[in-house]
Amino acid sequence: MLCLRNIYAFALRRCQFRTLSSDTLLSQLNSCTTEDQVFDLVGKNKAKLSEKHVGSAINLLWKFQKEKSQLLRSIDYVKNHSQFLTLRILAENKIEFMDNDLLVDTLYNVLRFSLPTLSKFAMCLNEQQIYASPLTGKIADIVNMNLDSIQDTRVLSVLMINISGVISQSFRERLIQKAELLLETVNFIHFNHARRMVQFLRNVRLTYRPLLEKCNKVFLENPSQLDLENISLILGLYQSLQFNNTEFRLVIKQKLTETIDDCNNPVSFTKLFAALGPMAGPEVRERLIATALLMVEEFNCHQALVVVETMEEMECRNSHLIQKIASLLHKYLDKYKPVELAKITQALVLLHCQNAELYTKLRRLVVGYLQVNVVPSDISMLTRVLSMLPSSQVDEVVINRVDAILPQCNLSDLNAFATALVRWVRHDQSHQQSTSGPGAKLLQKLSNCGHQRLQKASDMDLLLEELRYISGEWFEEILVEETMNTCQRLMDQITWMNVLEFSSFFVKTNYRSTPLLDRIASVAVQHISKIHPSGTYTILLPFTIMNYDPPQSEEFFETCIQHFSSHLGCFEPHLLVLLGYSLAVAEYFPPALINAIFNVDFLAKLDAQLETLPDTLNWRVRLRLMELNRAVCLECPEFQIPWFHERYCQQIQRKGNGSTNTAQQQIHRMLGEILGGSQYAKVSVLTPYYYGIDFECILDKNKKPLPYMDQSIVLADLVQWGPDIQLLGKKGLPPGAQSRIAVEFLDSKAFCKNSYHLKGDTAMKKRHLEILGYQVVQIPHFEWNSMELSSKDAWMEYLKKNIFETN
Repeated sequence: MLCLRNIYAFALRRCQFRTLSSDTLLSQLNSCTTEDQVFDLVGKNKAKLSEKHVGSAINLLWKFQKEKSQLLRSIDYVKNHSQFLTLRILAENKIEFMDNDLLVDTLYNVLRFSLPTLSKFAMCLNEQQIYASPLTGKIADIVNMNLDSIQDTRVLSVLMINISGVISQSFRERLIQKAELLLETVNFIHFNHARRMVQFLRNVRLTYRPLLEKCNKVFLENPSQLDLENISLILGLYQSLQFNNTEFRLVIKQKLTETIDDCNNPVSFTKLFAALGPMAGPEVRERLIATALLMVEEFNCHQALVVVETMEEMECRNSHLIQKIASLLHKYLDKYKPVELAKITQALVLLHCQNAELYTKLRRLVVGYLQVNVVPSDISMLTRVLSMLPSSQVDEVVINRVDAILPQCNLSDLNAFATALVRWVRHDQSHQQSTSGPGAKLLQKLSNCGHQRLQKASDMDLLLEELRYISGEWFEEILVEETMNTCQRLMDQITWMNVLEFSSFFVKTNYRSTPLLDRIASVAVQHISKIHPSGTYTILLPFTIMNYDPPQSEEFFETCIQHFSSHLGCFEPHLLVLLGYSLAVAEYFPPALINAIFNVDFLAKLDAQLETLPDTLNWRVRLRLMELNRAVCLECPEFQIPWFHERYCQQIQRKGNGSTNTAQQQIHRMLGEILGGSQYAKVSVLTPYYYGIDFECILDKNKKPLPYMDQSIVLADLVQWGPDIQLLGKKGLPPGAQSRIAVEFLDSKAFCKNSYHLKGDTAMKKRHLEILGYQVVQIPHFEWNSMELSSKDAWMEYLKKNIFETN
């Protein structure tokens, strides 16, 4: 039975209703000839009605209606009758006692009177944990047929979340369109109705920004509803959907900060800590950590888990709190499920927790779960957890367990296993002596399974699902080429619906496939109106990173620029900066975008947003803003944008380590010999606008090197901006100097993975150095380390040719 939850309770309830009068009551119901007779019996026998009586009564009511013509039907009279309400309530209460046929019949008949009743019925099924049953499918079918008639956001939102597990992609899109329509046309939207719509998107794992933005607007229009409970729920939903809204985060940050003093118990404080901690400033973080230290002993196992996960997200470095939360977790360790142990392990390792006893127990528990688990995704998760724990040896039980389930594993599982095994093999001395150990053999099997799975792949959407979280050395070295071949084979399946996800994955590979890039461009140009404006950043990113112009390049870039230019207001501030930098790499500077970014109001809004973002993203956005500022000053002086990153660059410079690799050291020594001494070459030069270059030398008009009498001479005063921009030219050069040479060693990061093609940021740097007055000599790693340059003489000749003959 679909609804059976407790056999004993079911039997007991049946006994209660199987009285001697039950058959008589059923006979009386079946003898009724009018609705009023049915309602009269229901009203007199409420306490005696079993699930069969309820089903029979509702069936009769619909039977009477079907026998009448359309003009004589009295549906409104029936559904508004007080005893019909009694039947609806009894039906909801007796769901778990109905068999499949009775449930479906009851549902079918009730729906003829009220769609709101269907939403309540669906909610009851959900509470019974009936998520993907034939009955839920029946509800979905009825909703599909009656979707156009739904005008109530409560009814729609309840139905959406309760049928989300059994709907098709096309039906999902219809539900979203209906939700958008109601949000746009209904005068008042209840806070919880919008929250359920966001929950629906989380359930179907779809970040559909137009609906999310409309729901977010509802939340902001109801600030009184933004209490700690609702904030926690919405933040969790947003995080799972990777959706961010600056205005919402700023509002809740203020609200949460104001409630710190009121959260004086473990339940409320844990929610506050999880919601506010990651976006709080230094002072508020210290207050939260201080309170956590006072309250830590009161946390239960769930609260301790929430706190340690938040500490990881906050990158907490308070050793006292780390030690106390680790001791508490140790006490609760037996209570956690495998997935919770995985979260705990990751958090403790990243927090650099030192607790050998805790790690030993974690290892024992994880191995125990691993031995009995049969689900590939769980086994891959547990294996990954084991590899993170302090241990230099791989258990034989792990090798055997992984080996046994390989045929059932998807690419994500295989990647997790390989990452763990690579880590073990590198640390296990016994395996370093031979490639024939069990770990190495299993790695080879993993590689074979990965290749076979890719070769059999036939659905792009399913492939992207498996590739979504894949990264790391094993994938990059073993599978990326086969993956790209598979994607090229399936590239006709790249559509406007999955192009953003594909583009995001494609960027991670750093693999330059022109057919795939051309397909992305083609889909974007043909279907740009269907893509959310903010999605243009994701579309453009692989082209600017990999420095590639597709066929009809100008049409492609202009199409994307036109699409977002009239919707700049829908971009999050940090995303607008990233978009501006990406376009600058490709030598595009749309005036509307540049003017939108470089104004006081926007920069103030950006600063406010950055305070709520994780440190890593915060740092990245600030760097990109500086680089965009530099690019605009150098390439588009007509915009009259000032250079305002002097202090920021100085701070970054002070934090730099200035380390050099072996090849750079070689080049430095040889430059001294070629030029006639170390005084002729300057190392680690900082240019105007704060570009760093490996080496610099100065030549006269006869291409002879000139010595640096004053090592600071090249740091000429910066020209801020202006149409007549002459940044360096011959300014700051010694008398008789003709040219300034920048010598740059390019490692593998400067190139795409599978080609010798310069990536966009490296090409932009060369372009900017030339604007600054440099002649740029780039030394690719694959040339410097080639067989042709395997001797000192060959290297010396190579340097001479590039410095003297090409300038």
